[in-house]
Amino acid sequence: MAYYVYLLASDKYGTLYLGVTNDIVRRVYEHKSKVVAGFTKRYAVDKLVWFEIYDDPTSAIAREKELKKWRRNWKIRLIEE
Repeated sequence: MAYYVYLLASDKYGTLYLGVTNDIVRRVYEHKSKVVAGFTKRYAVDKLVWFEIYDDPTSAIAREKELKKWRRNWKIRLIEE
């Protein structure tokens, strides 16, 4: 099974959201349709701008935690690359 670390954005240079999931299609749909109340619904963060694929959840979660410590401009550079 694949696990995904992903970044969503509200607009270019807008609000960013970092998450991890095992079903990226379902999860992006949930963000776009705003079915779950929370950060992404409040700030209209629903555009998938970047993702990485991992084979196990431990690696994906570790990568997510690592990226959450990054500065915003580092995340934007990652998206643009």
